[in-house]
Amino acid sequence: MADFLDTLAQDAQATIRDGYYAAAFEGTHTSRSLTKAILACTHAPVITEIKFASPSRGRIREDSEVERIASRLQKGGAVAISILTEPKHFEGSLSTFIRVRAQVDLPLLMKDILLTRAQVDAATTIGADAILLIYALFERGYGEGEAEDLIDYAHAKDLEVLLETHTEAEFASALDTEADLVGINNRDLRTFAVDLNTTPRILQTMSSTGKVVVSESGIKTPADIRFLHASGAQAFLVGSAIMDVDDVEGKVQELVMAF
Repeated sequence: MADFLDTLAQDAQATIRDGYYAAAFEGTHTSRSLTKAILACTHAPVITEIKFASPSRGRIREDSEVERIASRLQKGGAVAISILTEPKHFEGSLSTFIRVRAQVDLPLLMKDILLTRAQVDAATTIGADAILLIYALFERGYGEGEAEDLIDYAHAKDLEVLLETHTEAEFASALDTEADLVGINNRDLRTFAVDLNTTPRILQTMSSTGKVVVSESGIKTPADIRFLHASGAQAFLVGSAIMDVDDVEGKVQELVMAF
């Protein structure tokens, strides 16, 4: 039975066919390692996320202040910034990514429904340091080849890969890939339901075998970060809780100082 994950994939395929990613800015790529930034972080490694809308929330914030937001995220102590570039459901854009790249020198993660080499090429040209791949989409056959194929292609382009999972089986399979980081999404993209216990439930059953584990979604407070860190997560991707507040710098600082 089709669910929202299928909708995201099918709409992404249409966006690819429409040439959206072919219009990416041709820039100079200088790699910044997201993995090394996380491992070197002396406080809670918080990957902040710039997103102005989502399917579950609708409009969150106006995008007219992208540069100011990016600067405040960096000043607040973010270890990196994730930027939505998916246009149909998250109102992201490649131009937003480019504006952030010009503003900060942190590692930047391109977050999108990435399925093809053409999208990876776009990530390189807009100045991404890492990309996010959703393992379930490749399991369902939406990807251009297997997940490992796109991981290899991204590495050839000097990009790191955060491979997102949601279940124990996906996490176990992701550990066998060459992905640089493995994400555990506390949000079920089939239904958009969030359960912060997803991360500990997965990590209590298996070891990360040395890969950096990023807990994603549903994180709102320092207590949430401490809970997830105690469960074995090493980094934390936070979007809505930061985009929701006026003082984004203060919110990031609060989360970063969780431990």
